[in-house]
Amino acid sequence: MESKILLPVLGSYLALSLLTFAAYAIDKSAARKGEWRINENNLHLLDFLGGWPGGWLAQRILRHKTSKPSFQRIYWVTVVLHCACVAWLLSPYGRDALHALGNG
Repeated sequence: MESKILLPVLGSYLALSLLTFAAYAIDKSAARKGEWRINENNLHLLDFLGGWPGGWLAQRILRHKTSKPSFQRIYWVTVVLHCACVAWLLSPYGRDALHALGNG
């Protein structure tokens, strides 16, 4: 990956991970208080978009959503899909598609 792209990509992962961790923390707090919860699909979307490291940390540190098998299955599917998308974008096919979009 070109060095001029590396820092923004790492910054995006950090920002999305922090946002995702915060969303899990808010949801955990709401669960304890019996208040309005964040929709699980929104948590999965944040994970898929690149916040999955923050989601993973939140699950471990906050012990949130770790004992719900259906959530865990979908979480790991989002991680695999995210990684597959990144791998495709880093492939020659993905680079060509991005260049075509940028020059289109």
